[in-house]
Amino acid sequence: MIIEKKALSIAEAREFIDDENADMKGFIKKFVEIKSETAETIKEKLIALDLLKIKEEHIIKLVDFLPADEEEVSKICSGLNEDEIKKILEIIKEY
Repeated sequence: MIIEKKALSIAEAREFIDDENADMKGFIKKFVEIKSETAETIKEKLIALDLLKIKEEHIIKLVDFLPADEEEVSKICSGLNEDEIKKILEIIKEY
């Protein structure tokens, strides 16, 4: 039953997978490097930047991929200026 529709990072979604789906948890573990608490913290900090060009879906993908440079950020979020990209990378590099 769906209670609420909300975008989640893969790290956050992993918390909702029950023990019966151990294969799926193992698969996700191969690709997710951070814990759900860390993902939530990064997401909150990116939201706090209050950048109008970034939607919630973009923030989730930034948390999922944790881009390492300006080019990778630009592939996820087009139309950002250099300053906005640097602010995003500063937050992500903390983790």
